[in-house]
Amino acid sequence: MAKQAEKMSFKQQFNLILVLSLVIAAVEVINLLTGRMLNQYGLIPRDSAGLIGVLTAPLLHGSIWHFLSNIIPFALFSFLLLQHGTRRYIEVTIICTVLSGLLVWLFARNAVHVGASGLIYGYFGYLVLAGFLSKKIKLILISLFVGIAYGTLIFGILPVRGYISWESHLFGLIVGLGCAYTMHKK
Repeated sequence: MAKQAEKMSFKQQFNLILVLSLVIAAVEVINLLTGRMLNQYGLIPRDSAGLIGVLTAPLLHGSIWHFLSNIIPFALFSFLLLQHGTRRYIEVTIICTVLSGLLVWLFARNAVHVGASGLIYGYFGYLVLAGFLSKKIKLILISLFVGIAYGTLIFGILPVRGYISWESHLFGLIVGLGCAYTMHKK
């Protein structure tokens, strides 16, 4: 019975992802119309005021292009992660958001870090590893799809461009892989 309560229908999954994506889009529109003023609430490493960014940074983006490059994988990876169960989706989302954000706050270079990249890379890491660990065909196929279709994301953990928070990418990936491993052990 608990397994059934944990599963959402396709329509429920779609509606959840739509609502979450619309919230992020609404924040983007407000941020755009205010000249990116909301980005002051981004994650600023080792600054006590910047700690709020652990929770707000995933909702904020530096440009329309940045928003678009985050919202599409966010929606797709959310759907794929929901195939692991609603509870697992919530757990991975919270852990990847908070833990990768705290790691960026502790160890990243001094800059205003914004974007959902830490969460997206967390989803990526989780999805690539969790399916193989589960040994379930459906989840293995998801892992293969994500690994093949989005495998080039791995290059995003390299510090190539100063305006990209590669630290969010790196810590998100590490946390996502850690979630897959530790949740599999449970």
